This record gives sequence, structure tokens and C-alpha cells, in this order.
Amino acid sequence: MLGVEGLELGRDERAFLRDADPWGFILFARNVGDPDQLRRLTSDLRDAVGRDAIVMTDQEGGRVQRLRGPHWTEWPAALDSAADGERAVHLRHRLMGQELRAVGIDCDASPCLDIARDETHPFLRNRCFGSDPETVARMGRAAADGLLAAGVLPVVKHMPGHGRTRVDSHHDLPVLDAAPDELDRTDFAPFRALADLPMGMTAHIRLAQVDDRPATASPAAIALIRDRIGFGGLLMSDDIGMNALSGDVGQRAAAAIAAGCDLVLHCNATRAEFAQAVAAAGTMTDAAARRAQAALDRRGPPDAADPADLRDELRALLAPAGA
Repeated sequence: MLGVEGLELGRDERAFLRDADPWGFILFARNVGDPDQLRRLTSDLRDAVGRDAIVMTDQEGGRVQRLRGPHWTEWPAALDSAADGERAVHLRHRLMGQELRAVGIDCDASPCLDIARDETHPFLRNRCFGSDPETVARMGRAAADGLLAAGVLPVVKHMPGHGRTRVDSHHDLPVLDAAPDELDRTDFAPFRALADLPMGMTAHIRLAQVDDRPATASPAAIALIRDRIGFGGLLMSDDIGMNALSGDVGQRAAAAIAAGCDLVLHCNATRAEFAQAVAAAGTMTDAAARRAQAALDRRGPPDAADPADLRDELRALLAPAGA
């Protein structure tokens, strides 16, 4: 899955994407202007590869949301949203999904199923739905169901659990030094509870008692996600441009695929680096293609809920008692 350069596709970029034929695309703030522009861009991306490809973004709420005001709703961060209860979380994500789907985005890299702790790095902490596995699982399910109702595929992240780490994986490699048996009861539990969802994303963290390599590049860690957590969906790497990984982009892409990831996510690079990653990742394995098709099969049409009615219900839920 590849990022793109700006607000529109140039002729050269369109030709590159046609030849590279990525499974899908990811959009960032640099790609977002207004609704009409964004609808044109998502349509052009699909035209470039000649099929109804997935278009994803990170729309979590709080500081991690690529579509912002004045054209789109400013949503609270997950940790703040969870304080309002499951129904509010569900309604927010259903409305969020409606806004995404209206501009051609049909996949959201959300919910985060990491567990917030006192030591969790600030880059992640308020993106978590809670500080215990049960709350995170309940709120994560409410969020995922809201997105699916709006016709948007959720992507659970960051597998197998980033919450204990004290380092930002955009800059360094976090190390999680806990035994798998302990993680079973805590960090793995929300992912196990939502293992039926169609898509997931790895964490660039090193499980010190499992492997010396980051989970994204570790066959042992990917096996743990598949077998111990029980996740059978389409598994993509987190962005291979992040500094938690070592080697050039080709080496990173090849390592992720060799470890057992189905897809490599590459968000921001030069055209040459994108080409290097595409070549190193290769074509999907038969097993990955089956999981990809199963994910696409979950991409249903949005339900007929009136957004005004959903917003009225959300406002009523959030109104002070007696107001």
C-alpha cells in the first residue's frame, strides 16, 4: 500500500502507479484539500490501477486525523471518547465512517487496541481506548462496528500491542521485555477479542523474549499474532519508512513479507524508494490474496442511517444530566 504525493495525480505519478499496481493507497494531510478535491483524487487513484482499490487513511480522532475542520468533524481522541461510553464511541465512528466514505475513502487505520499505561509514550497514550484489556476490547469493538456500518473497513493496530513501550517507533525501536504468557493476559487480549476483524497492522516493536528483530520483520512474532492471538485477517506492516526499522526500504519490505506480513505499507518516500519497496515486496502469496479478498468481501455498502439522526443521538448522550 502506497502513499501519494499531493492533492492530485500528475501524469508521471499516474503512470508509476499503473505499473506498480499497489493493492491499495494511504492518504495523509498533504493529500487533503476539500471534499470535491478529495473525491477526485480517490477516483483517480482507482482509475490509475483499473479497479476498486482500497483507499485508507488514519482517522482516529484527536491529533491523529487527516480530514479536519472546517470541512470535516474534529473528533476527540480515543481515550477521551471512551469516557463517554460504548454507544458514543460507536456513533462517532459511524459518523466518521460516513464522512470518509462520502469522499471515496473506504478503510480507516483504526481502532488502536493498545493498552494505555502510565509509561506509554505520549505519541500513543491518548490514542488508546483505556488502561485495561476489557475496556479496550469493548470500545474497540464499538468503534470497528461503527466503521463497518458506514461501509469502511477498520484496521486494528498495533499488533501484538504497543502500549507498554516508552519509545516512539517513528524514531527508535521500542523494546517490550515481557513474557508471552504475561502478554496473553494483557496486551494480546484486545486483539484476540477482535481477531475476527478483516485487517490488522503490525507494531514496529521488539519482543525481547521472542526475537531480536522488530515484530514486523520477525517470523516468530508474526506466528504469535496468527497462532497465539488467532488473527486470521489481512496483516499489513506499519509504515516501513519509520526509523524503528533498519536497512534500506527494499530490505525492510522484503523482511516484512518474509516474516509473514501480507502487505507492506509505505507512506512517504521518493518515487525511486517506492519502486524499490514494490519490487522487494513482490506479488501477493496465494494465502495473502485469499485474506485480501476476504477483507474486500467485508467492504459492504453503508447503511441507510441519517447522519443528522446519529448526531442528534450523540448530542443527547453527551448532554449534561437534567439539561
